[in-house]
Amino acid sequence: MNTTEYRMALDSLRAILALLDKDASLSDIVQGRDAVLARYQPIFSTAEIKHLTQEQFKSFLLFENNRHWSGLNRKGPRACQDIAALREALALLLDDSKPLDQRMSKVADEVPGMGKALITAILLVSYPTKYGVWNNTSEAALKTLKVWPPFDRGATFGARYVAVNQTLLLLAKDLGIDLWTLDALFFRVARPDGPVNPEPQPPIGPPGQEEAQRFGLERHLHEFLRDNWGKMPLGREWTIYAEQGDEEAGYEYPTDIGRIDLLAKHRTKPRWLVVELKRAQTSDETVGQVLRYIAWVRRHLAENAEVVEGLIICHEAEDTLRYAVSEIPNVSVQLYEVSFTLRPDPKSLRRRD
Repeated sequence: MNTTEYRMALDSLRAILALLDKDASLSDIVQGRDAVLARYQPIFSTAEIKHLTQEQFKSFLLFENNRHWSGLNRKGPRACQDIAALREALALLLDDSKPLDQRMSKVADEVPGMGKALITAILLVSYPTKYGVWNNTSEAALKTLKVWPPFDRGATFGARYVAVNQTLLLLAKDLGIDLWTLDALFFRVARPDGPVNPEPQPPIGPPGQEEAQRFGLERHLHEFLRDNWGKMPLGREWTIYAEQGDEEAGYEYPTDIGRIDLLAKHRTKPRWLVVELKRAQTSDETVGQVLRYIAWVRRHLAENAEVVEGLIICHEAEDTLRYAVSEIPNVSVQLYEVSFTLRPDPKSLRRRD
């Protein structure tokens, strides 16, 4: 990769690496490596995988134990509902005598909850010098750094990971670091100022402050839409974009110009939907962002005959937003309402004297 983009990527990662000791959250991740490997390498070894328990597997999903990935615990528990099937799948995944792309694709297809983030985290822990992590954070970082590898449209999940991993190995070698540390650096590329492990915020603000309450609930709107998509009117027509190895790839879909809040495909028609949540941005910023993402999806994902649309979701729409959207035929606005009420339990068993 003797290209200008690759050299610039190395320079950017070196700059983050130079400040690692001053970034407490990232240095904690790097320093936690040896303890995590010592705890989980034996559990995920080919010799011991047949004895894996649900408790051991679930413990790995927690950020406090894996010290690195905060999102594994949301969907990972599904993978161990059938512990016998999981053991068999992991035995295949960790068998380095078989082609990597084939075993990865098979595991992703056969075990619910085993997506790219979890599969590659286990591979990294099991073979820390051979396999890096592919998740939304590392993908967003590689795209931002302009070193995301190209794929054929029909490439399998496993084949795509092989290409991603070659890039990760090359970056780690040229930076003189291990794959665990490289993955930590990606947090700062993808989220320069954000927390590595965001703590959930209380959804309800101080009593009597309606705007604070609405803002507190608004923090969870993104996750609410993802988790309840199938129950909403939008879900009747649209499904969150999925890829092999990631059934919710459309949540915070990484591009080289930012992350799409939600990316969906129509259930029956050749149409894409870019969903952007208007938070603190101005109307002009929001509309511009939606149009950029629409153009990106049209260029990188959509086929020639497919239509790409945009949807802006907000609590209130200013006239500036309405005027702008009125001139863009494939972009619309929907408003959401947040309600929180308390009412007496009509079936209460409390004694009335």
